[in-house]
Amino acid sequence: MNKKKIALITTLVVVAFVAIYAYINIFSGNTKFDKEEVYVYVPTGSTYEDVLKIVDPYVKDISKFKFVAEKRSYDENVFPGRFLFKKGMSSLKMISALRHNEPVNLAFNNQESLEKLVSRISSQMEVDSTTLIKTIKDSAFMEKNGFNEETILGMFIPNTYQMKWNISAEKIRDKMMDEYHTFWNADRLAKAKALEMTPEQVMTLAAIVHKETVKIDERPRVAGVYLNRLKLEMPLQADPTVIFAKKKRDNDFNQIIKRVFQGDLRIDSPYNTYMHIGLPPGPIAMPDISAIDAVLNAEKHDYVYFCASVERMGYHDFASTYEAHMVNARKYAEWVTKLGIQR
Repeated sequence: MNKKKIALITTLVVVAFVAIYAYINIFSGNTKFDKEEVYVYVPTGSTYEDVLKIVDPYVKDISKFKFVAEKRSYDENVFPGRFLFKKGMSSLKMISALRHNEPVNLAFNNQESLEKLVSRISSQMEVDSTTLIKTIKDSAFMEKNGFNEETILGMFIPNTYQMKWNISAEKIRDKMMDEYHTFWNADRLAKAKALEMTPEQVMTLAAIVHKETVKIDERPRVAGVYLNRLKLEMPLQADPTVIFAKKKRDNDFNQIIKRVFQGDLRIDSPYNTYMHIGLPPGPIAMPDISAIDAVLNAEKHDYVYFCASVERMGYHDFASTYEAHMVNARKYAEWVTKLGIQR
């Protein structure tokens, strides 16, 4: 065999070896997790070395991963975010995945305070709760958009929103402001105006309606009761506002209160609608969309009283006169006492 043939064979062997090596490093599967897919979170400011530590629990052979990462210049271009790894991915596909920031389906509802809302958001996003609440309560932002510390919770419309996991606090806040304006379209604004209410006032009343009944089909009727009381300049006398006043006074929104007692009705708070006529200073919780629309599309009737029904669980009995209401109230009080319900 002459030298040219030997050189050619040697070259082919080397090329084959390099091809096999490259295939093993680049194209073969290199994951070591059992789930079909996992999300990898790379915090803002992470270095290449940080990423290697983050992905290590999911990568079978980190040296193969590093080989591809450096060949693809990933070590010089690290991106923060939330990234999807699928079972059996090659190193090449994992590097590609680390360049595609997957959005988070941010969801929240039924929060009783801004602090609880911010905690809920920060549990799903990179931003910390301290930074987020400071950004939301920025005085210039609130003044510009017609909110204050009592009403700002009403800016958040309960829903599911797609956002990047590492989005900034300012962008989260501004996104929610945009969603608020989208929600308050011309139709809803016209309905609020017909009620002689601002959107903020509607949100405040909707929060009470939301707390009063979980039955969506009953909410327009409950809303009608409170609108009638406002027109008559009667105290709203809403138990959920008293519960909120007590939690706010105690600075404890985790306490569970199942029953309002006479002593609670004397809590000195602008949120106590037994003591103060009109709406409280702001929402006592985050109303869902059905409660907001219940106020805007309230049932027209002459009811000014309602009480939890002991016959239709979860619903209420309504009355137009105090005498009829007291009959319903006595039935409910006797039922509650019989069950021995305490706080």
